[in-house]
Amino acid sequence: MIPAAFTYRRAGSVDDALALLAEHGEDAKLLAGGHSLLPLMKLRLAVPEVVVDLGGLPDLSYVEDRGDTVAIGAMTRHHDLATSELLGREVPLLAHAAGTIGDPQVRHRGTIGGSLVHGDPASDLPAVALALDAVLVVRGPAGSREVPATEFFKDFFETAVEPGELLTEIRIAKRGGQGWDFQKFTRRAIDWAIVGVAVAGDAVALVNMGPKPMRASAVEAALAAGASPAEAAEHAAEGTSPPDEHNAGAAYRQHLAKVLVRRALENARTR
Repeated sequence: MIPAAFTYRRAGSVDDALALLAEHGEDAKLLAGGHSLLPLMKLRLAVPEVVVDLGGLPDLSYVEDRGDTVAIGAMTRHHDLATSELLGREVPLLAHAAGTIGDPQVRHRGTIGGSLVHGDPASDLPAVALALDAVLVVRGPAGSREVPATEFFKDFFETAVEPGELLTEIRIAKRGGQGWDFQKFTRRAIDWAIVGVAVAGDAVALVNMGPKPMRASAVEAALAAGASPAEAAEHAAEGTSPPDEHNAGAAYRQHLAKVLVRRALENARTR
């Protein structure tokens, strides 16, 4: 399908993008990599009057060492995450997961900020951000504020980013030496995960198991109580409400979550 008519504006800076958002209000949508917004526009599920392109903001594309933390610009492409030596050394879960997203075309266009702000529960990086206890920096007319990943994802396609704000940076504590793993089950390698699991130490997050990206709190509680990976994994479906659709039924996804959580936890303990 063809999107509805819209006005295209290209932001020259973060301040310019914020000014355009303030000018056009809820009629405006931000364009990062485009792999989330454009499909919705083609289906007429999103009909913005103004599209503000952030592609001209290279100052939001970086991976930086800041002592105990790695800072990542919101416009950093998945490919750059996957190939970052700093992430590979200090936050390998993120580098690995980014390298499994879609195909090379998607990884060279999609951005971490676009993925997180879209808030799709079937997307990989929101679960990774949750498992890593990432802190997301949101900037608006009143300045910048920090939002923990555990408070960022509000509901289906809804995040803590308010109208007139944009995500500028993701901060993650260095994880050198901590066990990690990322598992997902797909029909094809380039497809959305039917179920996915991100593990960082004893933190566990799930992909496509509810209306929003979520932590597997029952699994984490079991681990904290001394359960083995196999025992803890039996709690993976608790508190979830996975979609029941033609690709996979809810009961199948809940069974698959237990299998993948056990596999991820066992792998994490060998790293």
